[in-house]
Amino acid sequence: MQTWQIGDVRVTKIVELEVTGGTRFILPHATPETCRRISWMAPHFMDGDGRLKMSIHALLVETPSRRIIVDTCLGNDKQGRTVPHWNDLHGPFLQDLAAAGFTPDTIDTVLCTHLHVDHVGWNTMLRDGVWVPTFPRARYLMGRQEFEYWRDQRDIREQTTVFADSVQPVFDAGLVELVAADYRVCEEVSLQPTLGHTPGHVSVRIVSRGEQALITGDFLHHPCQLAHPEWAASVDYDAEQSTRTRRAVFGELAETPTLLIGTHFAGASAGRVVGDGDAYRLVV
Repeated sequence: MQTWQIGDVRVTKIVELEVTGGTRFILPHATPETCRRISWMAPHFMDGDGRLKMSIHALLVETPSRRIIVDTCLGNDKQGRTVPHWNDLHGPFLQDLAAAGFTPDTIDTVLCTHLHVDHVGWNTMLRDGVWVPTFPRARYLMGRQEFEYWRDQRDIREQTTVFADSVQPVFDAGLVELVAADYRVCEEVSLQPTLGHTPGHVSVRIVSRGEQALITGDFLHHPCQLAHPEWAASVDYDAEQSTRTRRAVFGELAETPTLLIGTHFAGASAGRVVGDGDAYRLVV
């Protein structure tokens, strides 16, 4: 378990899965040969053979007034997932969450950066054959544009399944609040539009006592994209837009004290962006 302090705000990482290698289906350009040249990524973000390390985790954000979970991983008992080791999981995520002091009934806000399979799974859990909200006392914040796009699409079978078991049940329970892409959650936490990966993708900005952090969501999946902002993910909705977003955000963050916390970064999982020739790197 890792924690970071940003002024009065504490961020805690709870891991569901970590993998080394097997990530080319997401980042096809990131071959081991190419990644080995990005030496600063070792040891946190790749191994000695140039295989990328990635994580699926939730980030718990504690402010003076709110207890927020940012993205809820894959979830247990979920079927119809196209990545085999994401299907029908039976992991200890909720126990790990509770061990860190975050039982589901203490969470007042669930914040979804977007509605892909590995970001909404623990929105719900299976109880007596029915999908019910995992966090029954929370408001589930979802971008309106993001929600309406996935609600209406019928072409991606996995995503319709994800919407049916991990989004629709909390909407039907009256817990969803559809918000603008620049919505302010509380005094310290607000959304920042980072479009391209999905139609309504957002990141999460934290500002407290003069300190700042940005939780990425999936506008980048791995620190290798700092070295190569043009490496769009195979699952990006609009690869050209996602590349523009990466370049813009990296330029904004470079040489500032803002902590970049990666939603899929393994190892150290966070650092500061600095310029590196025509691109960037992460200093942990």
